[in-house]
Amino acid sequence: MGRTYFVEEAIGQYLSDLSTKVKPYVTGLLVGQCSPQRDYVIRAVRTPPKEEQKENNISSSSLASIDEEWITTHASQVSRMLPGGLLVLGVFIIATPELSKDSQNALRTLIFSVEKSLTKRRLWKHVEEEVFDRAALQICSSTKKVVCRTYDVQDPKSSAKPADWKYQSALSASWLALDCTVNVNIHIPLLATSPNHDLEKNTKNGLNRWSKQIEDSVFLINGQVKDGDTELLEGQKKERVNTQSSTQFSDVKVLTQLSQGSSHRSTATVQVCSGSINLRGAVKCRAYVHNNKPKVKEAVQALKRDIINTLSDRCEILFEDLIINEGSHKKNFEREYHVLPQRLFVPVPGSSVMLSDYKFGDEGTGEIQERFVELLDQSVQPEDIHIAEEINTVDICPVTDNTDDAQLKQVTKATLLVKLQQNMGVVIAAAVAVFASIFSFNYFSD
Repeated sequence: MGRTYFVEEAIGQYLSDLSTKVKPYVTGLLVGQCSPQRDYVIRAVRTPPKEEQKENNISSSSLASIDEEWITTHASQVSRMLPGGLLVLGVFIIATPELSKDSQNALRTLIFSVEKSLTKRRLWKHVEEEVFDRAALQICSSTKKVVCRTYDVQDPKSSAKPADWKYQSALSASWLALDCTVNVNIHIPLLATSPNHDLEKNTKNGLNRWSKQIEDSVFLINGQVKDGDTELLEGQKKERVNTQSSTQFSDVKVLTQLSQGSSHRSTATVQVCSGSINLRGAVKCRAYVHNNKPKVKEAVQALKRDIINTLSDRCEILFEDLIINEGSHKKNFEREYHVLPQRLFVPVPGSSVMLSDYKFGDEGTGEIQERFVELLDQSVQPEDIHIAEEINTVDICPVTDNTDDAQLKQVTKATLLVKLQQNMGVVIAAAVAVFASIFSFNYFSD
């Protein structure tokens, strides 16, 4: 028996409108939540056109023209704008009858490419009950016939399995939200033996170690430790709100274990380092979970992943932003203070769920609105933008005076080698990431 996708009713109208506007085909992403019993689709987002397509109004008559890299890049950017509990869980294509026979092969290729791209960035580990099926939705632009199939993205040789596609009104109007603020104090050494003093690689390794601490942490939900297999709303059912688009929030505290216990041996390691990165601050996190008798472990898992994702994404964005703003012409580090982006939330129409984005200090409301239109195909009113964090700063400290010129050049070169990525024509640093309080990056010699 195949999986069942419960779909927000408004998505049906959105897909129908797309089929009348774009010829001969249009692709896009499905956003929602997986659970062991059923899956939920709360957003469908068309693939944004490239600049040359906008300017010249170009359209291709062949599915061979589908730009796989463009679609996977879009999926990565959308993924960074999703709070905990939400993910890119499928791909759709709306095509004319002439292209329908080739649509399923195109969808299969896109599903595995998107999943491969998203997996590369993840620092968290899969759990035993993880759902690996992803949806491939095919719609005929003429007949409006809908065909939904799934593929197991863990198995490259998997074949298509039939799935049910069912529309439901107010699907996510009363989903549950979990909020927490996690204090961060991470010291990441830059090994002297690391090729080119790769800051990005060292930082990811440090965050990998930190993410394991988050995975092993204890989560207090409204001040209580709850068994993972109990229902999240146990003892709270009478308090549930029945009005549309209402959110029931749970306050969560994260307790990180100080030691591994006597059963684990601890070994001290001495390493020669050329410097270090210090991440300090408070991270604002949020996760959403469906209201169909969700279990505590589902909610905690969603929040853990938001904590890990938001810090990892933010480190990438900070590196990229420093390089973009300072450029390769900069020869020496000087002490500087940088304003970090603020996390903000924007509601999904007709839903209690809010999507995430980040605002840099010099960005106006108009730029945020443009980004939502481009990446999520959603119009946003200024009054719907909710800033979640205060303005924060980064203190970049220079190498100490007794550092020789050769070492200084190595550290500077390392900064310039950080990988840059494009964000559909806008600066990627403004897409997603979450830092709160003060984060400082200190470079020093031994």
